[in-house]
Amino acid sequence: MRVGLVVDSACDLSSSYLKGNGVVILPITIRNGTHAFVDVRDPSATREFYQQHLANSADSETAALSVDEIKRLFLDRLVIDYDFVFCLTIASGRSLIFEQATQASLSILSEYKPIRAAAGHPTPFALRVVDTQNLFAAQGVVTAEVVRMIHAGESPLRIRERLDVLLPNLYGYMLPTNLFHLRARAAKKGDKSVGWLQYALGSALDIKPLIRGFRNVTEPVAKLRHYDEGAKRCFEFLIERMRAGLLTPTVCISYAGELDQLYRLPGYGRMAEFAAGQGIELLTSVMSITGAVNVGEGALAFGFCAPAHVFE
Repeated sequence: MRVGLVVDSACDLSSSYLKGNGVVILPITIRNGTHAFVDVRDPSATREFYQQHLANSADSETAALSVDEIKRLFLDRLVIDYDFVFCLTIASGRSLIFEQATQASLSILSEYKPIRAAAGHPTPFALRVVDTQNLFAAQGVVTAEVVRMIHAGESPLRIRERLDVLLPNLYGYMLPTNLFHLRARAAKKGDKSVGWLQYALGSALDIKPLIRGFRNVTEPVAKLRHYDEGAKRCFEFLIERMRAGLLTPTVCISYAGELDQLYRLPGYGRMAEFAAGQGIELLTSVMSITGAVNVGEGALAFGFCAPAHVFE
């Protein structure tokens, strides 16, 4: 059985990883003033956006593909190329992508038969739209696990069962550096998790909130003094979680900037060395345009699957 995988462009995995593993992208459009950018995880376009538009992007609008556009992508291509497709979306609590992909799936499943038959595929087609309940780097963790299982020849049923286990244990963390951008973006979206008083105190004392994504909820879980010290503490925390045991052998890390800057952050090298010794794959990428618009330049994000824990 030919099993395919679709993710939206907020999923933080590198373009080379996505292309190398045949992962199909659902684009997200970002409108910044009079400019519109279609985020398809293209490295050159991402770099251009960072350099020319990210600093003034807190008021940007983001828009997912419409129901009809998703339907056309599947009927024009995916129902022919694959027999079963998993579509993993950003948290439904933060985006309409899951809802619109689910609506599109109803039409896809009722209209695919003559298209497949004309292409010489008389067998049934199926798809499953999955709410990852998380954001950015965390999306990358379950995407990488599905890729691994597809390469191993696992059945869609086994993959579905695995996702049912992993998603309730999927954690994403984000450490912003630009609180002005974060607060402006939150205010635009009606998110009160970063209030005025928190913003004022954080700016005055250089305190950064560590934001956790978990089961469709994003909220601050810690206050870290100074960005570099906060990043070091995050990498120490990752070592603690790897030592305690992860549910998949993968950690995804994204950075809203050049990756050379990520690798120079305090504590990164020690964490990467520890991961290699544990046989844990680190998948690093430049944060998507969609992610960077939401959390600002210089933000650090990381995700993993693990048993229940707290950040200390």
